[in-house]
Amino acid sequence: MATTAAVKTSTYVWEGVDRQGRATKGESTGVSQAMVKAQLRKQGIAPKAVKKKPKPLFSNKKAIKPADISVFTRQLATMMKAGVPLVQSFDIVAEGLDNPSMKDLVLQVKNDVASGTGFAASISKYPKYFDELFCNLVASGEQSGTLETMLDRVATYKEKTEALKAKIKKALTYPIAVLVIALVVTGILLIKVVPVFAETFSSFGSELPAFTQFVLSISEFTQEWWLIIVVTVMAVVFLYKEALKRSDAVALATDKLLLKLPIIGDIIYQSIMARFSRTLSTTFAAGVPLVDALDAVAGTAGNIIYSSAIKQIRDDVTTGQTLHSSIRSTNLFPSMLLQMISIGEESGALDDMLSKVATFYEEAVDNAVDNLTSLLEPLIMSVLGVLVGGLMIAMYMPIFMLGSVV
Repeated sequence: MATTAAVKTSTYVWEGVDRQGRATKGESTGVSQAMVKAQLRKQGIAPKAVKKKPKPLFSNKKAIKPADISVFTRQLATMMKAGVPLVQSFDIVAEGLDNPSMKDLVLQVKNDVASGTGFAASISKYPKYFDELFCNLVASGEQSGTLETMLDRVATYKEKTEALKAKIKKALTYPIAVLVIALVVTGILLIKVVPVFAETFSSFGSELPAFTQFVLSISEFTQEWWLIIVVTVMAVVFLYKEALKRSDAVALATDKLLLKLPIIGDIIYQSIMARFSRTLSTTFAAGVPLVDALDAVAGTAGNIIYSSAIKQIRDDVTTGQTLHSSIRSTNLFPSMLLQMISIGEESGALDDMLSKVATFYEEAVDNAVDNLTSLLEPLIMSVLGVLVGGLMIAMYMPIFMLGSVV
């Protein structure tokens, strides 16, 4: 689906009279004051005063996260299944949102829909928040007259996808955060604490243990070059992030490395299988043609290796091969998934089989993350003990030796 560049809009506060002659007021977004007035008239409101909403001196707007889109989709699906009209559903959902940026986005979409633009066309103006898969599923729901059912499927897909991402972040963030804190604490000890001991040792007049001399050397180096070390680390992280965005070779090498990591690689592999199965199940159940569904799956794979493989599967399916044989030819997917897809193709229940595979791998990721956390806790404590305890032993070793001499 082609996307349209987002048009800069502003928020306007207005007062007017509805069809029953009652005074009403509210907020709307639009590209101009005249556009907002036209939108209000289409909604049966005679505007009396429309003016641009003043911006606060200090903006407290938060970024719109995928979790916000997930919550919005679920609430909108709930409203529509309850029989609430689409435009009114936008108003109800917007009132309950805590994120001002998300609220503005919902109101912008609502104004587009209220002015006669289709829901899918409206959200396609914001590709940063609504990807091609989301827009295609909504468009399919609009065309088939099952928008509330489709929104429910999209909401379920978004919720499961975000839950899976949260599990992966949990697996990766915890050990990294603890190790970073350990390195910071070690740096502070080397810069602030060890020099105090060094001054004390200088009055001993005897040769220090080799381990203590080694730690003192590291301390002297850190004191002299700590600023350059910090700047270098920050520069390396920044350059790596930029290279990851701009270079396919760097991204490919990173994805290969992640898959080869012990334990972490298995979790990432299982999450890719879960995402592949869940996305393909959702799109296929929505009536999206298989080739188009594979296009959407390739875009959500989260790994260049598997994204390229899925595109190859799409090309093979286009030439008339079955999905099962196309996937098998890549040698990247597990036998259980292949068998379930084969059964699904033969029985005509492919979406149901893929959903079961997705559930299996989602639970596998959940269990693996819990096991990883349990395994890492003693390992991280050991690393902290070696770093901090080693420094303390190095500092007190000369004092113990001096005591034994006395």
